[in-house]
Amino acid sequence: MTYLLLKFVHITAAAFFIGGVFFEVMILSRATPVLEERPRAELSHVLGQRARKVMHWVVMALYGAGLGLAWHYRSALHAPFASSFGTLLILKICLALSILGHFLAVAFLIRRGRMTPRRSRLIHLSVLVQMLGILFLAKAMFLLSW
Repeated sequence: MTYLLLKFVHITAAAFFIGGVFFEVMILSRATPVLEERPRAELSHVLGQRARKVMHWVVMALYGAGLGLAWHYRSALHAPFASSFGTLLILKICLALSILGHFLAVAFLIRRGRMTPRRSRLIHLSVLVQMLGILFLAKAMFLLSW
């Protein structure tokens, strides 16, 4: 896969992922409290099922393309603290791995029946903040140097 195609897949999947989390945290979670309990539960169930189906593919594309891009920048990752680019890239990768950890934690909590609305909200908020950090680092890698 060419660098341009990897970059396109990575950025597109990131936009879908961030957009989905943004929608859930900033719009959906603020709009659903006005619904009665039964319609809210139905909406949550249906959206959750659909999101899990779609987001699995989005996450696979995002991290798969990310691995391809990391391979492209393997020389910078060989000594990540030798350059500002490498340092920012390794920070970006650490945040991406943290988000993956959150994603796995959600799957674990759902399977164990331990996911609560409060946990879900905190996890989504944490992921959104980390995504904003990744967006900043993605641009900073090419614009900042020391």
